[in-house]
Amino acid sequence: MGIEVNFEGKIALITGASSGLGARFAKALAGAGAQVVLASRRTDRLKELRAEIEADGGAAHVVSLDVTDLASIKSAIAHAETEAGPIDILVNNSGVSTTQRLIDVTPEDYSYVMDTNLRGAFFVAQQAAKRMIQRAKGDPKKQHRIINIASVAGLRVLPQIGVYCMSKAGVVQMTKAMAVEWGKYGINVNAICPGYISTEINEEYFATEQGQKLIDMLPRKRPGKPEDLDGLLLLLAAEESHFINGAIITADDGMTAQ
Repeated sequence: MGIEVNFEGKIALITGASSGLGARFAKALAGAGAQVVLASRRTDRLKELRAEIEADGGAAHVVSLDVTDLASIKSAIAHAETEAGPIDILVNNSGVSTTQRLIDVTPEDYSYVMDTNLRGAFFVAQQAAKRMIQRAKGDPKKQHRIINIASVAGLRVLPQIGVYCMSKAGVVQMTKAMAVEWGKYGINVNAICPGYISTEINEEYFATEQGQKLIDMLPRKRPGKPEDLDGLLLLLAAEESHFINGAIITADDGMTAQ
């Protein structure tokens, strides 16, 4: 028996879609038939991505979103649903980091990371879920998916990025709390914990001597590629994943198995 995942008629909102993993998530979902809503502060980059998706036969919309601003979150979700339709799938991907010892973290550093990675992720999911719950009350068979992008750094401490680790650990626990509270409304909430993935943000670092040393410490001595997460993303977004709720799934090439 074969299973073919098809997202025709589905609307997916991807935050942090202007680059890196977010851009790849958008392409993967659009390629599988979903209408995607691209959200971030850098709308110029989003427009370029929209053009790429449309050139490949997909459908995409652009909304401005600052996840650190609740008014912006509310406006972006309202705009997304006006432009494309009710959101079926949320990929909660926005994230930032700083590199320093914990003893050197300033209040500004702490707020910078936590306001985006944890507070922002929470309120994006909350605002999307409020609309999903209202629709579920009218149609109990309606299914929705929220996929929070956490990190292996939320499961183990990595050097020099302690606050980032703390924020992603919060996303892990947040995912479980949301799954428990919202599951009765047909909202499945799961988290992906990627390992080291090579993107435009860090590819120069991986080419340095220090970056190569890090790669040599990985089980198969290689970073991942954004497309390595496609299969897991599409699984968690699909209606066929209706029995997967509250799962924290690593995609790290065996890193956390060491």
